[in-house]
Amino acid sequence: MKKVEIHPDAVERIKKFSVNDPQLGFGKYVCPIMVQAIYDNGEWKRFDLLPYGPLSLDPCAKVLHYGQEIFEGMKVFRHPDESIHMFRPEMNARRFNQSARRLSMPEIPEDQFLHACEVICAYSKNAVPRRLGESLYLRPFMIATEVGMGIRPSKQFLFIIIASPSGSYFSGEDVKVYIEREEIRSAPGGIGFAKTGGNYAASLSSYAKTIALGCDQTMWLDAYEHKYIEEMSGMNFFAIIDGALHTPELCDTILDGITRKSIIDIARSSGLQVHERRISIDEVLAAAKEDRCHEAFVCGTAAVIAPVASFMDKDKSVVKLKEPHGKIGMQLREKLIDMQSGRAPAPAGWLHSVPNLNF
Repeated sequence: MKKVEIHPDAVERIKKFSVNDPQLGFGKYVCPIMVQAIYDNGEWKRFDLLPYGPLSLDPCAKVLHYGQEIFEGMKVFRHPDESIHMFRPEMNARRFNQSARRLSMPEIPEDQFLHACEVICAYSKNAVPRRLGESLYLRPFMIATEVGMGIRPSKQFLFIIIASPSGSYFSGEDVKVYIEREEIRSAPGGIGFAKTGGNYAASLSSYAKTIALGCDQTMWLDAYEHKYIEEMSGMNFFAIIDGALHTPELCDTILDGITRKSIIDIARSSGLQVHERRISIDEVLAAAKEDRCHEAFVCGTAAVIAPVASFMDKDKSVVKLKEPHGKIGMQLREKLIDMQSGRAPAPAGWLHSVPNLNF
């Protein structure tokens, strides 16, 4: 494992950084430091903690033409005793490498990935928020930097981690969902399971339509039948039907959400019945109309858990849920946040302690 080299200018910048905003929002502020690593000639050359700043790319860098890039999203929390902890970062490291393999990019050894995250967290410790529900959001990403117009995998890459003190992704309102029955986000055999910008770019035209219709999130259905629920443009979906928790089973068109996995684990340990299966949107709509589904929610690293208020269909008809702030979803949210923030015990291995550095 290569040690991250610390540049004095980065240390001086982070010492002066502070955020005093009661409404942090998501991604509004960015710490003035970043981790950077260069891959060339078949190996990672070095890892550095540098001042945050613009990137210099040749106009023919492959990422600009062929979209060879991946990223992750992860959170860091301050506990009541002032210790700093990353939440399940090993899962982010594994998913990052899974995405890298699919996009023909070099993997980063898990211990190297974790060490780089530890360093930026340790130097950003004073930027980790103290209010419950807030966190330091980490965004590791990798881009192809080889210069050339030919279509082939790049041989040169840039890996960067940036950090953002953040609050809630949503403003607190319940999520209104638009059901996309025409466009698709991904298809079997594609890159739907990889965390890469192309998946999000493919969702933007539908998202614009969603917003224009007064909704908040697009629900994506399967590519073949336009019937089965997949995900919500970066978030996973859950519905409580007949008192049990239902969520689409994973496949290569759905991102393997870490928050999703955590919610399933918490629900099962709480005695709640969980079903991971193919779920048609028409089944959910019918269950809501028949009073068998009173609540549903979306989940993700940034959003944690956000309740669903309603579903709008292609014909603009709307089905509302009777209990958008239902007790099951809100209890799961509270339990997860309490574990992340150190206010309740978390399962073994869920919290990764960040070393305390004096600088």
